[in-house]
Amino acid sequence: MSKLSDRRALISWCFYDWANSAFPTVIGTFIFGTYFTKAVADSPEIGSAQWGWALGLAGLVVAVLSPVVGAVADKRGRRKPWLASFTGLCVGATAMLWFTYPDPKFALWALCFVTLASVAFELTMVFYNAMLPEIAPESHIGRVSGWGWGLGYVGGLAALVMCLLGFVQTETPWFGISTQNAENIRAVVLLVAAWYTVFSIPLFLFTPDVPSTARSMREALRVGVDELVDTFRHVRRYKNIFWFLIARMLYTDGLGTLFAFGGIYAAGSFGMELGDVIKFGIVLNVTAGLGAAGFAWMDDYVGAKPVIIVSVSALIGLSTAMLMIDSVIWFWILGTALGVFVGPAQSASRSLMARLAPIEMRTEMFGLYAFSGKATGFLGPFALAAVTTATNSQRVGMGVIVVFFTAGLILLMRVREPK
Repeated sequence: MSKLSDRRALISWCFYDWANSAFPTVIGTFIFGTYFTKAVADSPEIGSAQWGWALGLAGLVVAVLSPVVGAVADKRGRRKPWLASFTGLCVGATAMLWFTYPDPKFALWALCFVTLASVAFELTMVFYNAMLPEIAPESHIGRVSGWGWGLGYVGGLAALVMCLLGFVQTETPWFGISTQNAENIRAVVLLVAAWYTVFSIPLFLFTPDVPSTARSMREALRVGVDELVDTFRHVRRYKNIFWFLIARMLYTDGLGTLFAFGGIYAAGSFGMELGDVIKFGIVLNVTAGLGAAGFAWMDDYVGAKPVIIVSVSALIGLSTAMLMIDSVIWFWILGTALGVFVGPAQSASRSLMARLAPIEMRTEMFGLYAFSGKATGFLGPFALAAVTTATNSQRVGMGVIVVFFTAGLILLMRVREPK
């Protein structure tokens, strides 16, 4: 390919981060999750617990499916058909959340489609991440990964701003949407569905895919599962990858729980209204995007592991401080600082996996990478739900995040990064 084609392929790949970021930002963290707990569920505490059980179930399903679909995809070759299928499933399930009215009898409807959309979203990342080492030069993997994460945070910010100005904090919502029955709040799910669809198109048009192997689905399933079982059986051959995946399994669980319950915690423990939660989300996305893009250069020059260590250490300190304060002002200050280290922890993890994975097993390894993000992914929300239910305190429940960060950091020290 020419340099222009390479650049266009890289930009198109990064724009998928922009496209999909609207889902976790608007649906998972700052708007729909808060709407569910405050307007749909019987109470914020019950809503937090129900949301936790739903996300925990989604994580469990992803943990089971992601290594299998990754192994099968490696045997069939092409990744775009898988990516397109799960993208469509996520978009469709997200759009169905429009029918979640502000009444407890619609709680089950919302939880079912949030679970389905979350599973599809996580499975798209198996194939999207596996494309990174195919399109980025070895010397720029960290930067491209960081630029993608940074662009994703900007995309999440743009989507939040549109939701805030167009639907949430306005007396005349766009497109003639009413404010009755929370119609203006529910409309954000349609914006997310359209956003995800439109901005994912460049990747499918301009980013190259690996060739098909011409294997049938049945043969690919048989061979892929056999080799996946062999990978688990002979894990000593991949000991370095194994320790990294276990470490990431833990600190990513802390991040996932933080994303899922950050807005809910802000509303419940600090009395922040939905509009204020969205403003906080905007600031958090700005700092996270700057952190991901800024640390991307360090990733290529000093390595991904040091970037992760610095980031997770900072997350431990800042998260602990946020659980100990009562001031809304300090919540804003610490939360803004925390955002700087969220992006690098994620982008450097992706680039480290790209460097560790054997070429012929990249999608399988990124399936295991997704597995490592979700194998205990249900434990964070489940633990938070259980502790919140037992203590009737969101603040105490959020403390599980620090435990997962710390455990992940300790195990990360065993990983040797390729020179």
